[in-house]
Amino acid sequence: MRLMKKFLPLIMLLMAAPAHADVTHRLSSSVQLNVNSAATQATRIGSSYSVSGSGVATTDGTTANTISTGAITSGVMSPGNISATQVTSGNAFSYSASYTQADAVPTSAVSVGDVANFGSMTSNAAGTAGNLAGTITSAGAMTLTAGGAGTQATGQFVTELTVD
Repeated sequence: MRLMKKFLPLIMLLMAAPAHADVTHRLSSSVQLNVNSAATQATRIGSSYSVSGSGVATTDGTTANTISTGAITSGVMSPGNISATQVTSGNAFSYSASYTQADAVPTSAVSVGDVANFGSMTSNAAGTAGNLAGTITSAGAMTLTAGGAGTQATGQFVTELTVD
């Protein structure tokens, strides 16, 4: 019996169900360094021609009460000559004409580094790397150094612990 009492704790330990747990530990780090390239956006402006009025008679020089469509060359409208004459002398009248000249349609593509002769342009210079740098140690210590204009530095350290 005495011998049995000695082995009882050992027997009880062997009878216990084992505990199972999956433990996953992940570490990841990344540094992204960007230097912007030069970019230009060009928008061609089209022709616009508008005439309005009341109490006036118009002529294109040839036909009364006519407004000339003009001519289009290289994508640019050149309106015809319009004359307006007051219909009844001494009465109220109004007359308005406006014209926006279009950008000419290019005959060939521009060379690299050149810009087209368009009325609406946005141009950005290339970034300069300068001292742009980034490091992350295995302990997660991060060092990001700013570069020149047009640069970005992004650092990330992720630790993930999963117990199933």
